[in-house]
Amino acid sequence: MPSWDPQQYERFADHRTRPFFDLLARVGADRPARVVDLGCGNGPLTLALADRWPGAAVTGVDSSAQMLERARNLDDRDRVTWQLQDVTEWQVGEAGAPDVVVSNATLQWVPEHRELIPEWLTGLAPGGWFAMQVPGNFDAPSHRIIREVAAAQPDGERLLASYRMTSPVDEPTDYADLLAAHCPYVDVWETTYVQLLDPPGEQEAPVLEWVKGTALRPLLDQLDPEGQERLLADLREALGRAYPRRSYGVPFPFRRIFAVGRVAGEAR
Repeated sequence: MPSWDPQQYERFADHRTRPFFDLLARVGADRPARVVDLGCGNGPLTLALADRWPGAAVTGVDSSAQMLERARNLDDRDRVTWQLQDVTEWQVGEAGAPDVVVSNATLQWVPEHRELIPEWLTGLAPGGWFAMQVPGNFDAPSHRIIREVAAAQPDGERLLASYRMTSPVDEPTDYADLLAAHCPYVDVWETTYVQLLDPPGEQEAPVLEWVKGTALRPLLDQLDPEGQERLLADLREALGRAYPRRSYGVPFPFRRIFAVGRVAGEAR
């Protein structure tokens, strides 16, 4: 997993949180006893789970100590158990079968998530819910430009060795097949949000600022400060051409894939 900068990630909080609530709207759990957020990040969305289900024991799991520190600071009433752990090492039944497992914009970082999802599904409580959302924009101009610019750097071959060259996620029908093998109820869809970045015009390169919080993290981790600045300067120019500013902001189309499944049985 790459390193994370909570402040950089939060610069576009509204755009990053909207898919979570669109996903959560399709989860029909009434009074779950245990709720788990895999890849909880900086915490506000996990706290939203605690708001929706105040009677549940809510756990947020993340591999970033920096993100969890931010989450704990936000959780001023200690409503969530924050767990430092890679999601690949999380055991679904270690604290009792969960009624709801949510993973929002995390599984694209987990190459083995296709093998892990069936394990998580079989470990849910009867009538339990699994809900995931991942970006489906690997072929977008922003990702293509990152790959091209990284390859042109002095140590481009080494940089690309740390960057995914094929899509880290499947298509919606693939996730429907995966969930349907274990769930009598499946709901899978995709949405392309035309995100309007920086309408006030306060940022020189809003798309670059967006990818600095996510897709660029594995590359920036490999570079010294001078190399980082060179990469960012080249990307600033290329992304600016691909995503020009309009009078209302910088349109940044972003495709996301959603999948929800409910296992058989009567909810407790």
